[in-house]
Amino acid sequence: MLLRFLTARLLSHSSPRVPTQRTDATEDPLTHFTNSHYQRINQRRLEHLASLHLPLEHLRVLEVGAGIGDLTPFFLDRNCEVVITEGRPDNLALLRQRYPQQPVRFLDLDDPPEDFGQRFDVVFCYGVLYHLSQPLKALAFLARHCDQLLLLETCVSYGEEPQLHPCAENAALPTQSLRGIGCRPTRVWVYQQLARHFPYVYLPRTQPYHPEFPCDWSTPPPSSGLTRAIFIASRQPLSHPLLTPELLTRQVRCWFPSQSCRRVRQKPGEVVFITAIGGGPVITGETAPSSPAKRPGKNQAEAFRG
Repeated sequence: MLLRFLTARLLSHSSPRVPTQRTDATEDPLTHFTNSHYQRINQRRLEHLASLHLPLEHLRVLEVGAGIGDLTPFFLDRNCEVVITEGRPDNLALLRQRYPQQPVRFLDLDDPPEDFGQRFDVVFCYGVLYHLSQPLKALAFLARHCDQLLLLETCVSYGEEPQLHPCAENAALPTQSLRGIGCRPTRVWVYQQLARHFPYVYLPRTQPYHPEFPCDWSTPPPSSGLTRAIFIASRQPLSHPLLTPELLTRQVRCWFPSQSCRRVRQKPGEVVFITAIGGGPVITGETAPSSPAKRPGKNQAEAFRG
């Protein structure tokens, strides 16, 4: 009996535990999601996503961790069929009020079902991964239900090693982790995990115009604020001047020259873009490893295969 007790104590201390910040009370979602900080970062997120000119019209979209649905209109305005999901009951109630014509479903990404009942062209996962205690489970679920693109934005940590960096969050806040444990993975960790499920993983060469999206990854900033990165995982190789399969050390701010990356026609399996650099920085358009790198010039056509 004594031996069993000592063994149990030893096992309980064999791995570090992340302290949680969970309380029974929850706060009003509108108080947090409608403050100026969230509104500003959401504007910059969608501004940047639009600047990539990805073919995101008339698609089946799964939005995860939707909060109160501030990002949802981006896809609704592009005539997409959007299934909106969220794990908090209070947030779900607000979503059903805001979008009575849209399917709104409960989804706990820390404990997702094996089968969600349908598949999607695009899975949209912005501002969610770093609030999860089980991000590996979540990424596997998202990949199982994604036929084309996974669009992912998350807080990350600086570092060149694949590390997860679990951390405590306040579960009483409607914008934070359901279980009081989140994570701040390195970009390397996110990239490697996405590569387990998708044959092609890309980063934008550009970052949103917001201080939480750094452009220089060589040295951590002096402040301890949040840092964010964007990833695009694909089932097909993408040839696009603003995407690269490399973990860039330096990125630039998103730019909006006239007709910066205009989609001009679509063939079976191919979307053709025209890149006009006038007024913006020249960005080398590297493609998937199997394709030669190209440097976009004025009115140079680039193919985006998807």
